[in-house]
Amino acid sequence: MSAWKEESLGEVCQFINRGISPTYLEAGGVAVLNQKCVRDHRVNFDLARRHDSNAKRISPDRFVRVSDVLINSTGTGTLGRVAQIREAPPEPTTVDSHVTIVRPKEGLFHSEFFGYALVAIEEKIQQGGEGCGGQTELSRSKLANEYRVSFPTDRNEQRLIVEILDEAFEAIATAKANAEKNLQNARDVFESKLYALLGQDAGGWPRKTLREIAVDFGRGKSKHRPRNDPKLYGGPYPFIQTGDVRGAEHLITEYTQTYSEAGLAQSKLWPRGTLCITIAANIAETGVLNFAACFPDSVIGVVVDERQTSSKYLEYMLHTVKADLKAKGKGSAQDNINLATFENERFPFPDLDTQARVVSLLDDLSSEVQRLEGLLGLKLAALDELKKSLLHQAFSGALTSKSTDKQLAEVA
Repeated sequence: MSAWKEESLGEVCQFINRGISPTYLEAGGVAVLNQKCVRDHRVNFDLARRHDSNAKRISPDRFVRVSDVLINSTGTGTLGRVAQIREAPPEPTTVDSHVTIVRPKEGLFHSEFFGYALVAIEEKIQQGGEGCGGQTELSRSKLANEYRVSFPTDRNEQRLIVEILDEAFEAIATAKANAEKNLQNARDVFESKLYALLGQDAGGWPRKTLREIAVDFGRGKSKHRPRNDPKLYGGPYPFIQTGDVRGAEHLITEYTQTYSEAGLAQSKLWPRGTLCITIAANIAETGVLNFAACFPDSVIGVVVDERQTSSKYLEYMLHTVKADLKAKGKGSAQDNINLATFENERFPFPDLDTQARVVSLLDDLSSEVQRLEGLLGLKLAALDELKKSLLHQAFSGALTSKSTDKQLAEVA
């Protein structure tokens, strides 16, 4: 094994610079990569925008080249993401001022090895944007002077490391894709069964409006203006908002705000078991309250008549018309629908025994989807940890084909 060196990016790179501030065009001009194009260690050229090169000339060194590494250099959550240009761009392409081009010196690295070297220190780079004052900028000088890469001096050894990592990372990507496909298949089965049972073509069942199957039906209340008056908040009464409904999985079990006595006085406390339907911002999201709560007029409440239906059946049934409801809400400055959208809409309500059988079947399918979602989360976490482990081994000189095969087998 050859000797290894560790040097700063400034020592091993011939070019470290941000891109241009574009003058954008709808078509024509020059392709410009932005931060959205740099994700999952890949460069997505399809998301590039267009720059008017007649309005601003681009210097030749700011056109990206094979072996360049792109680093997102601004923004919380985006800063520090790394991806290498491994193939020639489909056309002359630059980057905008939120992305830094890091170009290695010629002859120092096997091309793809340099890309992996930057991926190996990606977490350190991401942490570099979080400092005093919530810093979200990553300067050229910081990249050049504060970040170091390790590499063997023998380029053949670099090439061997790249071959092992390429094979391992391809296997990891395949394992992720297979796990995600299994989950999507389960979701598709659930959706198919849901629409077959409860869609608008569901045969022969009596149809009723929501008002007809409810003992209470209406919009939430938030009468006081301004709505953000501090005296309304901070008390013991949960205050549900559209984001809380969207984030729920059938049951609404969490909330981010509460009302005081003053807040409650200008609102309404809906009982546990109320079905909530969002009609603004996050349209047609549903969830069932697991506690008594208030909510604003951007949410409809339905307290079902238990002699006719259940909140769980109603939520499953409304899921089948979500896409139609969202479409009806498009076109205004802020997407929204209103109570009248439901006034004349009629939905299928069979007898209670039939509803119970439908709910039981859908609950079983939903539980399987949730189980697979949990397994997928564990699988993805394990594969991400494996990638980190392999990179650590690669840049400490301990990586071998046998070791990668063993570790891949353990998470297969």
